[in-house]
Amino acid sequence: MAIPGNFLSAVTESVDPNTSGWTPLLNCTLSKGTGGRNGDGVLAVKSVASGEMRARTVSSYPVTPGTVYRVFADASGATVPERIGIRWLTAANVEVSVTWSLTTAAASASWHRIGVAGPAPVGAVRAQVVVSSSPVAGAVISYFENVYLGLPIRSTGNLLPFGTESFEIDTSGWMVETNCALTRTAPAVAWAVDNYLAGGAVLAVTASANGNMAARTVDRPVVTPGVEYVAYCYLSPPTSGSSAWIELRFYDAANTQIAAKRSPLAAPGTGYYRQRASAFAPAGAVTCGVAVGVDTATAAQVLRVETVVVGVAARTLAGSVIPFADASFEADVAGWTRPSGVAVLTRSTPWGAYATNGSYALTVTSATATASTIQSAKFALPAGVDGTSFRLQYSEQVTAGSWTVSRGVRWYDAANTDLGITGSSAAAAPTPGWWNLSRDHAVPAGATQAAVELTLTAGAVNSVIRLDAVALWQALPLTTVVAQEESASVTLTLRELPVDQLIRVYRVTPDGTRTLVRGPAGVYDGTGTIASDLLVVEDYEAPLTVPVYYVVETTDPVTLSRTIRSSDTVTIPHDDVNEVWLKDPGNPQRNTKAVVQSGGAPNWSRPIEQGVHRVAGRRNAVVLSGVRGGLEGDLKIWTRSDEERAALHWLLDSGNTLLWQAVPGMGVSDLYVTVGAITEGRIGGPATEVWRDWTLPLTEADMPVTTGVNGSAGRTWQDILSEFDTWQEVLETYATWEDLFLDRRIGG
Repeated sequence: MAIPGNFLSAVTESVDPNTSGWTPLLNCTLSKGTGGRNGDGVLAVKSVASGEMRARTVSSYPVTPGTVYRVFADASGATVPERIGIRWLTAANVEVSVTWSLTTAAASASWHRIGVAGPAPVGAVRAQVVVSSSPVAGAVISYFENVYLGLPIRSTGNLLPFGTESFEIDTSGWMVETNCALTRTAPAVAWAVDNYLAGGAVLAVTASANGNMAARTVDRPVVTPGVEYVAYCYLSPPTSGSSAWIELRFYDAANTQIAAKRSPLAAPGTGYYRQRASAFAPAGAVTCGVAVGVDTATAAQVLRVETVVVGVAARTLAGSVIPFADASFEADVAGWTRPSGVAVLTRSTPWGAYATNGSYALTVTSATATASTIQSAKFALPAGVDGTSFRLQYSEQVTAGSWTVSRGVRWYDAANTDLGITGSSAAAAPTPGWWNLSRDHAVPAGATQAAVELTLTAGAVNSVIRLDAVALWQALPLTTVVAQEESASVTLTLRELPVDQLIRVYRVTPDGTRTLVRGPAGVYDGTGTIASDLLVVEDYEAPLTVPVYYVVETTDPVTLSRTIRSSDTVTIPHDDVNEVWLKDPGNPQRNTKAVVQSGGAPNWSRPIEQGVHRVAGRRNAVVLSGVRGGLEGDLKIWTRSDEERAALHWLLDSGNTLLWQAVPGMGVSDLYVTVGAITEGRIGGPATEVWRDWTLPLTEADMPVTTGVNGSAGRTWQDILSEFDTWQEVLETYATWEDLFLDRRIGG
C-alpha cells in the first residue's frame, strides 16, 4: 500500500516492478533485489570501489523554501551502516545542499528505519532523495525500500509540534531537567513497514552521574480543565530492570506545575515499548508537558525515546463514561478498589504480557478459594438517560485456577446515594485466552453516576484473572441513517465496529444495484482497516428521491471471517425538479445547486473513432471501429445570485470529475462528468442584474474510486499553533483558507 502523502511514485517508493525511479549518483551500480516488505522488490546499491556510494531518485520534486520536508526509508546491510538525505536543487537542477540523516549506529541485515527532516533552504525549488553508505571495498551491497519524501507525517491529535514528536530534525524541543545530557542517535530499529511515524533518529537521554535523571519537553500546549489527556512515547530503557517512566504534567498560568501523572515502564527487555500516562487536566490548568526519565540510573546509562505524543485521551469505546486510566490500566489500577474479600488488585507485568487495549491489564489474584467484590470509581452519566440501557463490556483472561463472575453496575444519584445494582447471576469465566463479555443494564430513575462492580469467586487457591478494555456506554443502535436535505446527502453512523478489521460499505438502490460508498481514502472497498469502533460516513453521492439502504461488511484479516449488517431505508428529498446538484466527490464542501434552463438539458452525442476504407470495385466501405464513447453534450443552467455564481466557479476551478444529479423522471440518470471550457453570460437587463446564463460542456466519466473525501482528518487549530509562530508564516504557506483546512501548501 502506498505511503500516504508520498511525493514519490509507487514504483520509486517500493522498487516494484523495477528500479526505474532510481539512478547512481556516486561509486555504485543499481539492481533490483528481492525480500522487501513494501512489495518484494528492493533497491540493491553495489559499490564500485571503496569509499562512499550514493544513489538518488531520477525525478526531483517541487519544494518551498522554509517548509520542513521529511524523508525516510527502510534499509538493510550486514556490512556497512547507511544514511539518507534530502538533496536540494535550484530551478537549473544545481545542488544547493544535502540535509543528511545520522548514520545508523551499526550495520544490520534486518530491515531498519533511516530518516531525516529539515527545512528547504533558500534557493531550493526541487528536491531528490539520496541514499548512501561507505563500504571499505568494492562489490558491497546496501539494500533500500519503502522510501518516502513529503511533508512530515504526524500523529493525529498530537498537541506537540513535529520537532518535539520526532527527532528527525534535532533535539531543540527537549531540555535537560535532572542529571543528564541530550543527544540524538540512530539505532537500527526494526519498525513495522507501515509505521510511518517512527523515524531513524531517537532522543538519547544519558545519565551524567549515578542517581535519578529526567528530561522534559520545551513546548507546553494549551489544555482545557476537566478534559482527560494522554501522553505516550516509545521508551528503550538501559536495562530490563531500569525504572524508566513517562510523566504527563499540567501547569497553571504562571507556568507552575500543579499536577502530574507518572506511568512506570515494566520493561521485559531493552527494546522499544510504548508507555502511556493519562490524567484529567485539573482546575487552573492552562498548559501541559511531557517528561521522561529513569530513577536510580547509573552514570552513562542511556534512555532512548521516540514518537512523543500528548493529546485528548480516547475512550475504549466511543461514548464510554469510563476514563482511559480506569479502562486500560496503563499506569496503575486507577480508581479500582476491593470493597470485600481477599483479592489483590495490581497492574499486570511485564509490559505487553497481558493486554487487549494498550500494554497492561488489571490483575486480580486471590490467595484463597473465596469471593471478592471489586469496584471501579464512580463515573458521571450523560444527562437525560433515565430508563435507557447502558452496555457494560470488558475483556477477561483466566491465567491461573478458575473463576465464577457476577457482572453488575451500581448506580448513584447526585448526592452519592446508592440506588442499587443491576447485574447478572454468577457464571464461570470462559477459558482459555481473552474473552469479550458484555451485558445491558437499565438506568434507574434519578441515576447520575455509575460504577462497575464485579463479584469474582476463585475456584482454587492463588487463582489469577486479568481484566482490560472496560467500557460502559449508552446502548444505541449499531447502525443509523439520516437524510440531510440541505446538503443532499445521507449520514450513516456505524457503532461498535471491530477495530483493525477490513471494511466494505455498499449503497443499495431498489433495483438491487450495489455501489461502493466513498470515505477519506477512497471507496470503502474492503482494503482499508477500521481505526475506531465508531464510524460516521457522509454519503454525498446517494441519488435524489430514491430510497436506498446500506450494507456493511467487516472482515477479519487473519481468519477472513465476515460480519454483515444492514441499515434502514432512507430517502433524500428534493422538491424543485428544475434544480440539479453539481458535486465534487472529493470535496463536498464545494457542492452546489443550479437551475436548469428551459430546454437546457443536453442533447447527447456519443463519438466513436472509425477508419473508413473504400475498396476499388466494392460498393460498401470497410469500416474499422473502436469502442463508442460515453455521452457528450452541453448543460445550460442559471445562477441566481452572486453567491451562487461564486460557488459554481469554486466548484469548477479544480477541473475534477463531478457528479451531476437530477431527480428521477427528468430523462437523465446520475452522471459523473468532466466539464470543458465554460461560458458565463449575462441575461440582459441592467448591469446590476445578478442572474447568469451558463453553458457547461459535459463529457461522461467513470466514477473516481480512489478519490477520498477531503476534510480535516483530525486537523485542528492546535496543529497550526504547534507548527507556526506567526500568522505571517501561515499566510506565506497557504494560498487560501481551504488550503489551510486541508494542509495543501504553496508549492507542496
